[in-house]
Amino acid sequence: MSADNSPQQHGPADGETRRDFLFLTAAAFGAVGAGSVAWPFIDQMNPAADTLAMSTTEVDLSPIEPGQAITVMWQGKPVFVRRRTPEEIKMAEDVDITTLRDPQTDEARVQKPEWLILVGICTHLGCVPQGQKSTDVRGEFGGWFCPCHGSHYDTSGRIRKGPAPKNLAVPKYTFLSDKSIRIG
Repeated sequence: MSADNSPQQHGPADGETRRDFLFLTAAAFGAVGAGSVAWPFIDQMNPAADTLAMSTTEVDLSPIEPGQAITVMWQGKPVFVRRRTPEEIKMAEDVDITTLRDPQTDEARVQKPEWLILVGICTHLGCVPQGQKSTDVRGEFGGWFCPCHGSHYDTSGRIRKGPAPKNLAVPKYTFLSDKSIRIG
């Protein structure tokens, strides 16, 4: 104590500076601790290795003749790959899209008119429509027919009749060559 019996005064800035430093240090350690606890939970939400392996599928198109179709699996879903005939392409292109429930031009659904690639799941209740085999019923529009509830799809996979609300989905795909595609 000084001669006037009062405690020695430190400026208010000294105490506030130390307190601020301690708060910032504690907050930084808390943030690092929270991040190290949260990271495993966030990381486990990433897709598993087996799921990533199924993320793409390569398809050899060379054995498919005009008018034929094959079904391949991609991410656990059937994908219809059809090599359309000139007649099927013309039928798909000649449709007045203003009459469609889910209007899309054929050009918006294909990269090359000869090849139609679709996810083969009916958009009504998730059934697999018929029409892949030459002996299957293809519905009134020459594409696919879902016998469960009577949805008819045309040669572009567009819904034309029945309860399905949307066209058959077009997956992301890339032509690797004239005879090979990668789906996904």
